[in-house]
Amino acid sequence: MKKISGGLVPLVLGTIFTMIGCAKKQSAAKVTAVPTVSDPDAVIYVGSTNPPVSLNNIAGGSSGITEALYRNVYEPLLSLEDDGSILPTLSPTYTVSDDGTVYTFKLREGVHFHDGSELTAQDVKYSYERALSPESHAARKTDLAVIDHIEVADTYTVKIYLKQRTQSFDYYTTFVWIVKNGTKDNSATANGTGPYKLVDYQSGTSLSIERFDGYWGDKPKNKKVVFTYFSDSNAETNALLGGQIDLITNIDTPEQLASFSGNATYTIAEGNSTTKQVFAFNDKRAPFNDTRVRQALSRGVNKAAVLKAAWNGYGQLIGSFVPPSDPWYEDLSSINAYDPDSAKKLLAEAGYPNGFTFSLVTPATAIHQLSAQAIKSDLAKIGVTVEIKVIDPSAWYEIVFKNKDYDATLQEHVNDRDLLWYSNPNFYWGYDNAEVQQWAKDAQYAASADEQTAIYKKIAKKIAEEAASSWLFLYPQLRVSVANVTGYPVNGKNSSFFVGKIEKK
Repeated sequence: MKKISGGLVPLVLGTIFTMIGCAKKQSAAKVTAVPTVSDPDAVIYVGSTNPPVSLNNIAGGSSGITEALYRNVYEPLLSLEDDGSILPTLSPTYTVSDDGTVYTFKLREGVHFHDGSELTAQDVKYSYERALSPESHAARKTDLAVIDHIEVADTYTVKIYLKQRTQSFDYYTTFVWIVKNGTKDNSATANGTGPYKLVDYQSGTSLSIERFDGYWGDKPKNKKVVFTYFSDSNAETNALLGGQIDLITNIDTPEQLASFSGNATYTIAEGNSTTKQVFAFNDKRAPFNDTRVRQALSRGVNKAAVLKAAWNGYGQLIGSFVPPSDPWYEDLSSINAYDPDSAKKLLAEAGYPNGFTFSLVTPATAIHQLSAQAIKSDLAKIGVTVEIKVIDPSAWYEIVFKNKDYDATLQEHVNDRDLLWYSNPNFYWGYDNAEVQQWAKDAQYAASADEQTAIYKKIAKKIAEEAASSWLFLYPQLRVSVANVTGYPVNGKNSSFFVGKIEKK
């Protein structure tokens, strides 16, 4: 039997323009006398363009809720750290049976929810069953379906029985937020075990969390954090320049950096991104159900030019759905690379010598619209007409993700280790390849991490060759703060943004 406890646990392999001028002039009012020690009662003002769609964590469709609440208000048994490692959290120790099918988690004693009730194994059992319930759209629900049943062994011990060995199960546990037994819709009453409690939420406008004095772990280095949500990056930039916020969680366009580069009042942090911009086809809808058509469209778009226009040298081409931080990453950008002549031949072979017309559903953000225009321009050169349909990002979930009512779309996918979405024919892009589906099962039940990695590499190459989607580029991960604010995460794994270590000096 394998036992894991204490310290950091190695992550088990598995698996969303207008230049602002006169920066110095605008930022001058921000320069004040900086204390030499951190202020434990500081209020940190965070700017974001990623508001939660809902505070219900099993409602789906929102990385904004993860950014604000993951590890801050709600905690899992094991937490995914910013560097990709796994940290024992509500479970300081756990064991795994020799056959890999039974995980026994010991809970910390004396942990309390924000309403004062004590955490027990029954809360954990309920939280997992809630994430797997029919009404749940929770992240990794499909992966968590490997769970056979859950047993409460005693007040502080829970056993999770799997249907089969799953190399990635430790990783999957980081996605399950522990809520109080009986909680239905936690958007009504946020009641977690984290170092902060929710004190105010104005949908689409702001979210405030405050230090929870009854927290079991290390005390946060600030008293309160206020997330302010902006509808566009220009307003967010001006708020930081004007002193209304202390930091920006994610730079949305390279133009935002112009006001901060070379200005000692601010710090620019560049981390490692996992956000892929995907030009996704509805693979179940003609003509995208023909591999040759998808290959042609992928070869018809100059992705390097799109990246240069969108990010001015930041970011990178990857060629598949795997970012470099995943253990099974390979540079596949040469597969179905830009080749207009080849694209025209493939279209003719597929029965479209004169091209065709399709609708591209595009969220109303600057980068998406820039990419959409580039796609339209490039594909026109191979005879394909693109009709761009711009929608609100909140409508995207209903129209595309849920109803699958689209021809093609642009979207960001923020998670790492999410290659297995291409083994699910019911996912919104509808890619259906029996060989990939079998490989995905083989990878999940692999006897070793090396075996799993080798299988995932095969999957990544296959979906690239068949152009299951077209992966335009990997976003850069850029954050900006005033210079006296430190301690924020730079990578933002899976959109998380732990605020407990942020200091204002």
